[in-house]
Amino acid sequence: MRITHPFHPLCGRKFELICRRRHWGEDRMVYEGQNGRLCTIASAWTDIDPPDEFRLIAAGRAAFCAVDLLALCDALDRLAESMGASDA
Repeated sequence: MRITHPFHPLCGRKFELICRRRHWGEDRMVYEGQNGRLCTIASAWTDIDPPDEFRLIAAGRAAFCAVDLLALCDALDRLAESMGASDA
C-alpha cells in the first residue's frame, strides 16, 4: 500500500500491508513502520481502495468536496434560525 494523503509526512512512500482492521471506529491499515514498529493509518489516506467517483471526476479541480458544502449549508441554516430569519 502507498500513503496518499498529501499532508502526511510519509506521503508517496510504499509499505507492506500486514492487515486491515477496524480501530478507533474506522477502517485502518496496519503496516511495519520505521524501526520495525507496527503502525496504523486510515485506509482513506492510502491507495488501498479505488478513489471515490467525485474525486475522479473532479480531477483536482474542485475547491470544495460535497460533504463540506453540505456541512456549511447545515451551519448556515442553524445560524439563520438562531437569528430569526425564516426565509434565509
